Amino acid sequence: MEASRRTWEVTFAGIFALAVGMLALVVAAPTAQAEEKVCRGTIGAKTVDNVRVPSGATCTLNSTRVEGTIKVENNATLLASGVRVKGNIQSEGFEKIRLNKDSRVVGSVQLKNGQSGGLAKISFSRINGDLQFESNDARMVANNNTVGANLQAVQNEGGVELTGNTIAENLQCKEDEPPPTGGGNTAGDKEDQCADL
Repeated sequence: MEASRRTWEVTFAGIFALAVGMLALVVAAPTAQAEEKVCRGTIGAKTVDNVRVPSGATCTLNSTRVEGTIKVENNATLLASGVRVKGNIQSEGFEKIRLNKDSRVVGSVQLKNGQSGGLAKISFSRINGDLQFESNDARMVANNNTVGANLQAVQNEGGVELTGNTIAENLQCKEDEPPPTGGGNTAGDKEDQCADL
């Protein structure tokens, strides 16, 4: 009886020590959170988690790898060449956005409410999701891109030019004033204002 009690005490002590050790490891382990890089300037060929271009700032990305999303705030500028983005590129109220030189976006590119007199030019890039231009006063240009889902231009007033894009699903344009221009696009279906582009 005494021997089995001693064995139980040793076993319990071992389990308790193991539990305390595991708890210490869990408490000491750093919390894995994606960091947001605020960009005012240039980021070169390095890997970052998320990028935020704050209001009024200009951010240049050259061959940068972004593990998450790029967000471009009001009146801000993003100049991206040869980038790899695992998430989305999103903006509401941008001044200028340029995405080119074989850039690749695993998610979507969603550009809304671009400023009057501004410009968004997406060219020679691959977007696995959607390319969306919505309610922009800025001029919107997409040429020679490969889009894995839809290309949509809706309620834009700064002018839309769509040329030589390869779109896996639909090319949809509606309520743009003036109507979109361009041509040479291929898509699963071309609709509304873009039916002849």
